Amino acid sequence: MLRKQLRLPLYALLACCFASSSQTSSGSEDSPLQNAQSHTMRGSPSAALRTSSDPPLHNALPHTMSGEARPVYSSLTAHEWGTFTSIAGRDGSAVQWSPLTGSTDLPGFVEHFRNAGFKLGLRGTVRMETPVLYFYDSREETVSVKVTFAKGVITEWYPRASRVAPAANFFDGTLYQQHADGNIAWDSVTLSPSLRAEFPRENLENHYYAARMTSSTPLRVQTPAGEQQEKFLFYRGVSTFPVPLSAKLTTAGKLLVENRSQEEIPNTIFFERRGEKVGYRIGGAVQKDAVLDPPELTGAIDDLGRELEGMLVAQGLYQDEAHAMVETWRSSWFEEGSRLLYVVPSAFVDGVLPLSITPAPAQTVRVFVGRFEIVTPATEKAVEKGLVTQDSATLKLFDRFLEPILQTMIQRESNPARVQQFQQALNSYYSSEIAHNQRRD
Repeated sequence: MLRKQLRLPLYALLACCFASSSQTSSGSEDSPLQNAQSHTMRGSPSAALRTSSDPPLHNALPHTMSGEARPVYSSLTAHEWGTFTSIAGRDGSAVQWSPLTGSTDLPGFVEHFRNAGFKLGLRGTVRMETPVLYFYDSREETVSVKVTFAKGVITEWYPRASRVAPAANFFDGTLYQQHADGNIAWDSVTLSPSLRAEFPRENLENHYYAARMTSSTPLRVQTPAGEQQEKFLFYRGVSTFPVPLSAKLTTAGKLLVENRSQEEIPNTIFFERRGEKVGYRIGGAVQKDAVLDPPELTGAIDDLGRELEGMLVAQGLYQDEAHAMVETWRSSWFEEGSRLLYVVPSAFVDGVLPLSITPAPAQTVRVFVGRFEIVTPATEKAVEKGLVTQDSATLKLFDRFLEPILQTMIQRESNPARVQQFQQALNSYYSSEIAHNQRRD
């Protein structure tokens, strides 16, 4: 889910430091934008709500408290969606960054690990965001659930879990030390089709609640503080596992995508946003590699949202689940910058995130979307302009990715004076983050 709005003073300080340095360094013109021509591809998403492989429904369609019909399933079904977020370096591989700092963008009732000894934040290459696990059942039933996270740790969850490991204090380099794979378990989750649920709610604008917009069976978890109710099991984490693909810009400004997994990447989208202009190019499946032209900025967010929903339904999600996922991530997936969105192969998901449910569902569907940030010349130019003009609002558009963006700019720059300016801006960013996290301790 989306991050908490960051602190404008941080970017104002960073920009001031850069601007001050620029006055004493030899100047040079901003890198020109690449103006590669392309077209925006559009199509009609699948309108199917259910597939022939779905478990059968009873004829009855009881209504929820809101009056909407809710399917009654003849057997236990589990559906899950989530996102793996990374940022590409110069060679196209996912680079190390701080996916998790001391701040959070979640409602206060969501639980998370305590006593983190962060300076910059928990370092990793992948931010696992918003896996939500839905259940569908025709009768009240109790299930147990366990998820293991390869090379990672679970950082947030709701409802309260029976166990979360490792439980030791975290610091910036935790994931680069020897440690067991992270895991989380709920020993007793009661699925209650007839439950008149009272889900917790605060800060009505939080995107967390969009995931509730499905016909899934409400669930209950007993805790020492009382019963917690929700429409799904929720968890997040950070890891260092290698993502299943690489993506880098060619000298012609095109995006070279290479599949590094053993399975086909089911679908890809190359997205770009500059201000109010957006564009996207649907690349389709990638068996080995593919070259994508940059999208023409003549697209529409609503069109892309429908395209994505169709892709998610094609992978096995119900229509309302696909819509809930897109609505949850709309303001993040479609924000300023360039990125590759791709459907993660299901076998890869099962490999890095093994899921165990007892009793075993008649059907389990897991659909994850990968988000791979791409540092393009346009992004570099926007960041540099924000630094020179002390435009903290522009820098805020790239907020949590600012560190790896500046690192990429330093690696690509051959002018020593400009390298020094970018390094000073990066040092200012580090100092501000450290000071912020120290104040929280």
